[in-house]
Order: sequence, then structure tokens, then C-alpha cells
Amino acid sequence: MRLHILGICGTFMGGVAALARELGHQVEGSDEHVYPPMSTQLEALGISLLRGYRAEYLQAGPGHTAPELVVVGNALSRGNPAVEYMLDAHLRYMSGPQWLGEVVLAGRPVLAVAGTHGKTTTASLLAYLLERAGLAPGFLIGGVPDDFGISARLGKSPFVVEADEYDTAFFDKRSKFVHYRPDIAILNNLEYDHADIFPDVAAIQRQFHHLVRTVPGHGRLVVNAQDARLAEVLAMGCWTPVETFGIDCGDWQAHLLAADGSAFEVSKAGRHLGDVHWSLLGRHNVANALAALAAAAAAGGDLPVMLDALKDFHGAKRRMELLGVPGGVHVYDDFAHHPTAIATTLAGLRAKVGGERILVALEPRSNSMRQGAHAEALGPALRDADEVIFLQRADLPWDAHALAAVLGGRETTVADVDSLLAALSARVRPGDHVVFMSNGGFEGAPRRFVALLGQ
Repeated sequence: MRLHILGICGTFMGGVAALARELGHQVEGSDEHVYPPMSTQLEALGISLLRGYRAEYLQAGPGHTAPELVVVGNALSRGNPAVEYMLDAHLRYMSGPQWLGEVVLAGRPVLAVAGTHGKTTTASLLAYLLERAGLAPGFLIGGVPDDFGISARLGKSPFVVEADEYDTAFFDKRSKFVHYRPDIAILNNLEYDHADIFPDVAAIQRQFHHLVRTVPGHGRLVVNAQDARLAEVLAMGCWTPVETFGIDCGDWQAHLLAADGSAFEVSKAGRHLGDVHWSLLGRHNVANALAALAAAAAAGGDLPVMLDALKDFHGAKRRMELLGVPGGVHVYDDFAHHPTAIATTLAGLRAKVGGERILVALEPRSNSMRQGAHAEALGPALRDADEVIFLQRADLPWDAHALAAVLGGRETTVADVDSLLAALSARVRPGDHVVFMSNGGFEGAPRRFVALLGQ
């Protein structure tokens, strides 16, 4: 079958493209924003990438036939030229989550990872642990796990999917994860986000409860014991056995052996299971590891094998990914989209580096950040940074200078990426740690900065 994927460079849709190609379909796609790691993954798979959303991409022409199916990403909306042509021409279409659920997941054991934060890292951990346990899982993850080098594969029996609460498509406003019908679901955390589609946190809780309703009675819910909003979701009704996890609480517990989260003890129901020494940092990643261990064990993974495997886990690209240490400066690329994620990430780095300087280059890129839904929480989230270079583009609808009152003169606001790189270059010195935070392409700023320092 010939598929055209609209929004193919999104992390989810890029994974759909990879799975469709592995199934033997002829796959091409189009997108307005083409940048790594999805663009490089798709190019390596030989998938044709077209820039922009033109109606002619969906039309038959010399040496080109019309697609038999259009898979539509949730970034597309009415008024888009490709969408309008697709509808007018009565082309067959469906959403990415529906395609995944019907074509790939049907009839397979499914493990879904949901939560406001940590989905990509936890899903990467879960797939990695199942792999090391010899179960050869399939997966679709909203990033590229370093231990696999790809974001999606068919694999064998169990399938791990990053389960996003964002809406499915312009014609299906349910959360993506209702299409997956998992046997085991991780509920990692729940906070207010996606201000463009959810009016309040209660609306997000309702969507999470829709996910809970789909998990069968013989399955498992793995739930953060420290999240009161998730407890409220379960109180709406729960028909599946629940195991909780947390640092010093829950059925599965971690006890920190190092303040930066690089070493911790694991126990279940009061029984010591083992100690972990690994490369990831922060309390949030310790919690992610607990959730993945609990879910992988529920799927039949051998616990001693998986605990030992954590020491070799490498994480995912753009999750505090160390790009290099040019001139003695550590440069990281981090997929930041919410103040809580920013705060926990920087707290983990601070615990590791002690008094060494941390400089943050921040682009408010998510819809919620751009709309100002997290403006008040952003300053406190940056408390562990010594300096912050904030990218306030001309179209940002809120005044980032309000950060000054919280950061006490440690912030600099710039209007474009070139000015941001210049400001960083003027401030940085050997021994510093520079963290680029954005959930978009950031115009290649992290790697451009590494190149600047390398000159």
C-alpha cells in the first residue's frame, strides 16, 4: 500500500512511518518542520520527505500515483492545503493513533506509558528492559532511544507505546492513548498542560480515566504513589489491579544512595531487590526506572536481569543529551516543555555538579508555554540555573521580562537565536554546564553552539 503521512517529522508520526515501512508499505510524507532526530531517522530508512503541505503531493502525476491512504498527524487542521484537497478528493484517511491501534497493536500485548512528564524516558527504559530480558519488544517512542538508535520497530510479542494525552487529529479530539487498549499501563504523573486543548486539569483527568477504562481486568496499572491527581483518577473507578511506585513510598520503592539520583536501592513490598548505579540523573529518572521495572516485571521480565541491565542504559536523544565538552564546556540538549520537568532536570544536574555554573538557554516552544499558561511557574523552575538566556520571539504573547523579579538579574532576554548564541558565547567559560531547553528544533542552536566553541 502507498501511504502519505502528513506531519511525518513529528516524533510520533515519524515512528508510524518507520513501522509502516517495516510492514512493507511504500511510505512518503510531508512536513513544514524538518529537523533531527526524526528527519535523519527517516532519511536513513529511505523515506521520502517533502517540505510543506501542498495539494499536489497527494495528486497523481508523471511517475507518481495518489496515495491509497493518508495518515494525518494532529498538527494538521482545516484550511491546510493538503487537508482540504484530501477531503475534496475523498481520499481515504485516518489518524496516526488509529492506524497504530488497528494495524500494529491489535492482537498483541501492549504496554503503554502515560504521564505529563517522563513518557519518552520511561518508554525507552521499558523497551530496553524487555529487550535485555530476551522478550524482543516492538515499540513506538516519542524520541530516539540511544540503546536502539530508532524510535520504532515491530519487534515480536509485547509492544511498548508512548501514550500521549494530546488530541488525536482535527477530526478526532479524543486523547491519542484511547486507541491503544493496553494490557499494562504506566500512569507516571499528571499536571496541567496542553492549554490549547484542555481548559483545566480536571479535563485531563477525565481523559486519563478513559485510558483506565480500557485496561482489562487481567492487566496491570502501574501508578505513581506520590501523585494526588492520579489517585483522584483511580477514584473515578478502577477495574484493574494496581501497583504503586515512588521514592520511599508505594509498592515499588527506591531509596536514594546518591543525592543526584545516580545510585539507588530498589525494593518491593519491603523486600530488597538490588542496588542500581547508572548514568542518569535526578529523582524523576529514578521514579521512571521504578515504573519501567514494575511494568516489565508484570510483562514477565526477569527482575535480577533487568536490575543489572540498568547500569548500561543510555537514555534517549534530547533528554539531557550531552552533545560534547568543547573547550571544557559541557553542552546538553534537553526536550523541555513544562516547568516541573525543567525544575527536576536542573535539580538533578545541580546535585551532580555542585558549585559549577549552570547556564540555561530556554525557548518557550510548547503551546502551553507560548500561551503563558506556565509563565508564573517558569521562574521558580529555573532556580538551579546561574544564568538564563531566554528566547522571546516577537510573536510571544507574554512578557518574559517578568522573569527578572524571580531570577534576580540572572536572566537575559533575546529576540532571536543568533543573539542567544552570542550572549552565551560572551558568558561561558571552561567548567560551565550549558543546557539548551526546547521541545522544538531551536534552529539547531545546541549543535551550532558546540561548533562555535570548537572553533
